[in-house]
Amino acid sequence: MPAWYSSVGTSDDHGETRLRVTAEKTPQNKILMLMGSESDREIMEKGAQVLRGHGCDVTLKVSSAHRQPDRTAAFAKGAEEAGYSVVICGAGLSAALPGVVAAHTHLPVIGVPISAGTLGGLDALLACAQMPPGVPVATVGIDNAKNAAHIALRILGLSGG
Repeated sequence: MPAWYSSVGTSDDHGETRLRVTAEKTPQNKILMLMGSESDREIMEKGAQVLRGHGCDVTLKVSSAHRQPDRTAAFAKGAEEAGYSVVICGAGLSAALPGVVAAHTHLPVIGVPISAGTLGGLDALLACAQMPPGVPVATVGIDNAKNAAHIALRILGLSGG
């Protein structure tokens, strides 16, 4: 049974307990936020604050898709088993992180392009938005970790504004 579905024990008129599986999703409000560099933390923390304000359990980790590809893949592959419901990835420049994570998980991935370098984040925006078919990444505006948080809240069925 998927982690988001719950089961409820019920009793009938004869005192027998039966297991009833509900069709309602009961998501865990646990969000993994990955960033390509420690310098991205200030921007990503703005999104983390929004999520925490709605009662979400947020984990922020640094993992570069280019410098630490095995570590990044391990985070992505283990995210669902660790109880995360959504992964938010922030990266600048070539911004491969969201796509690499999306390639290694079935969880929703939200990309936050970070302004860096001479193009002010345009390169990161295009890298996050232009994914091949079958590697979905929802992408927000440059440096807009708050909107990434609001998308995550809506995915979880929480009030996101």
